[in-house]
Amino acid sequence: MTVVLSGIQSSGRLHLGNYFGAIRQHVALQQEPGEHLYFIADYHALTSSRDPAELRDNAREVALTYLALGLDPARATLFRQSDVPEVCELAWLLACVTSMGLLERAHSYKDKVAKGLKPNVGLFTYPVLMAADILAYGSTVVPVGKDQQQHVEMTQDIAQSFNHLYGPCLTVPQPRIPSEEHLAKVPGVDGEKMSKSYGNSIWIFEEGKLLKNAVNRITTDSRPPEEPKDPSSVLLLRFLELFLPADEFAQWCERVRAGGAGAPGYGHLKLRLIEAIEATFGPARARRKHLLENPAEVERVLAEGGTHARAQARATVDRCYRACGLR
Repeated sequence: MTVVLSGIQSSGRLHLGNYFGAIRQHVALQQEPGEHLYFIADYHALTSSRDPAELRDNAREVALTYLALGLDPARATLFRQSDVPEVCELAWLLACVTSMGLLERAHSYKDKVAKGLKPNVGLFTYPVLMAADILAYGSTVVPVGKDQQQHVEMTQDIAQSFNHLYGPCLTVPQPRIPSEEHLAKVPGVDGEKMSKSYGNSIWIFEEGKLLKNAVNRITTDSRPPEEPKDPSSVLLLRFLELFLPADEFAQWCERVRAGGAGAPGYGHLKLRLIEAIEATFGPARARRKHLLENPAEVERVLAEGGTHARAQARATVDRCYRACGLR
């Protein structure tokens, strides 16, 4: 049976990059046959979060976002990572068969250290806990962006090392990468990759004046509308590509490329982007407001999801314990 698993870190309000890079794919995948599990990675968030109340609020926000955007608890299991402590047990077993060299090659660790984040053991061993997250449930497919593909490959290496030593205890998963190239790096308002830590993101549920202000922050230049432009040089068009049908997007690009009296100015592009964001997320925004007024509904989904996921993880950990000689 196909078992699809992915997680998202609970580090604050989710933005357009999170939606197009992960959430939209997760919601669509639940229509496919098989089991689908999505976890809120609050253990992972501890590598940088030091505020307990904020950590809890962020985990709740991720749940609100997924449910509002269409994740159906009848089709997919949504749960908090910390509701399955078995993944920490499995992480220790996996750490004992993982080489230091493998962890030292992790792109995410090197990138975060290069950006000035003070390293800790949790950050260094992040790929081992991620491997435990994936392997605990017998996952066969892991939908990830290209920036996370290495972690799935590391999980494959770790699982194969464990199985080589102790027998076929763990299922070796395969990554699933989005086919749309323009989703590989959703831009921030400054043109760099959208990230909360860079301060260049747009919240999925932004609305009204705050949404207008966010769109107005998107970098433009002083070229007049009538000047012909290469569409790839216009950051606003990279945002519109995420939302518009292909034929309409092509028309906007052609008008920008041609220039002249009928060419749109940056103001026109911003207005169309605001309209597209409103149309895409308006219904989900209403569902989110309903869920905010009914917190018990969200907690019930997470509790039931945690119970289901934990039973599967317990079976995997017990099997690995026996193989190692601990039971």
